[in-house]
Amino acid sequence: MSKDKRTFDLEDRLIDFAIQIIQLAESLPKTKVGKHIAGQLIRCGTSPAPNYGEAQSAESRSDFIHKMEISLKELRETRVWLIMIERAKLIKAVLKLESLVKENNELISIFVTSINTAKRNKKKLHNSIFLVRYSAARCSNYV
Repeated sequence: MSKDKRTFDLEDRLIDFAIQIIQLAESLPKTKVGKHIAGQLIRCGTSPAPNYGEAQSAESRSDFIHKMEISLKELRETRVWLIMIERAKLIKAVLKLESLVKENNELISIFVTSINTAKRNKKKLHNSIFLVRYSAARCSNYV
């Protein structure tokens, strides 16, 4: 996938991230700790992609924001697990882990910005609806 396409297709980017998370989880040691972290990492690191897919079919702006916030929560949890793996030195491929942490941070930033924009637009829409209703009510008083 070209870098330009990767930059603008968030769903593909999230799927690629999930695949890298799966590969990382498979490379963790088969110890009690490794298996525990792998399970947690797979759950939180693969869920943002399908949650984002659900957000694209949201039934309302509030539903969209809620689903995006779930994805953000999962990305933040993933970040914590990645940092634990790094600090505990559970894998040898440090560069791969660093690139995953970097991508995770970028995705978190994208979701924070998107959620804030959606909330701002929701507020503008709410204010516009209020103004229309207020104006209509004032006009009906003069009839």
